[in-house]
Order: sequence, then structure tokens, then C-alpha cells
Amino acid sequence: MSQLSFFGAELGPPSVADLSGVLAAQGRVAIRGDRARISAVVDAPWRATGIAHLMSEAGLEPEIGTTDDGRTTVCTAFAAETVPLALLWMRGTVKTVPFEWVPSSRAQRAWFLAAGTKEVDGERYVLGLDPQTPDTHAPLAEAFLRAGIAPTLIGTRGSSPGLRVSGRKRLTRLVENIGAPPDDPGAWEVWPRAAPWDHHT
Repeated sequence: MSQLSFFGAELGPPSVADLSGVLAAQGRVAIRGDRARISAVVDAPWRATGIAHLMSEAGLEPEIGTTDDGRTTVCTAFAAETVPLALLWMRGTVKTVPFEWVPSSRAQRAWFLAAGTKEVDGERYVLGLDPQTPDTHAPLAEAFLRAGIAPTLIGTRGSSPGLRVSGRKRLTRLVENIGAPPDDPGAWEVWPRAAPWDHHT
């Protein structure tokens, strides 16, 4: 049994809805006729590989590529299966947070894979938000609160907005939800772990 199976991210079967976590971050939707694609540009190959794994688990065909400026991209193929999720997250051509959305454990894992970072030697962690869709920031903070973790909304006037999670109980809950990191040194460097927080409140 893998380490991940002890964590919340292993609860429930994989689903296309897990990719809502990618859309909560910098993910994008493209719709072509009766098919849709979910994509994201990420800052490290391990992030793309982790997201691609979630896509495969959900029965989708992932594609990993590179932008002209050397960044890594990950996306689904255009597929009918992704249309309901795409429509849920779009209002016309604008990305929006679904009403009363609650991010599942797998969606939180996808979110951290897409845009999770570490602060202050592991005392705080941040789930990145999309700087191009500021109207999603407050609703996403509320959504995370509905999932049982109270975040602090930061950086809303800059280029790196995010939801900061701190405190032993909240960080422990985050660890339980998102599961073990991908097997990559870069992932281990930024991924939340419970041990360092034992003395924090």
C-alpha cells in the first residue's frame, strides 16, 4: 500500500471534478464544439506530471508540453467528459467559481500540485490563485473555508495572490487532504508535512 493511501486524497474514486483544483489555481478552460480541454502552465515538470497522473486516474488523456519561454504545460485532450466541469467554471468567457463549491481532497491535491508553495521554513503554505481572475479570489477563500480549512487571502493586489494556510490544526488537515508528494526532490521541497508543526498553534 502506498503512502498516499493513508491520506484524504485517496478517499473516493477519481473523477473529472478533481481537476477543479487546477481551475482554482491558474488553470484554463477551452471549449471546442461538444468537447472541452482543461490546461495549466506550471513552474516545474513534477507539477505537470502530478496533474497528468490525476487526469489519467479520471480516465482522461493528458498531454505535457513546453511553452516558447520554457515553462511546462499540462492539459487534457479535448473530450466530452470535461464539458460539464468546463461549463461549471465558466460564465461566458470568464472563469468563475461554482456556487457553494467545496474542494474535495483530490481537488485540493490538484490545486497544490498546480500552485502550492512553502513559506517560512514550512510554518505556512500557500495555494496560488489566478492573478488574471481576481473576482475568483474571495469565493475561493470561502470555498476553502467550507472544506474545513480557514485560509488567509494574500497578495490580491500583486501578481502572486494566494490562500495562506498556517497553524498546526489547519496544516495537519491540509496534509491529510492532499496526501503524499510526488516522488520528486522538487516536490518534497515544497510539500506540506506534519512533523515541523508540532510546536505551533
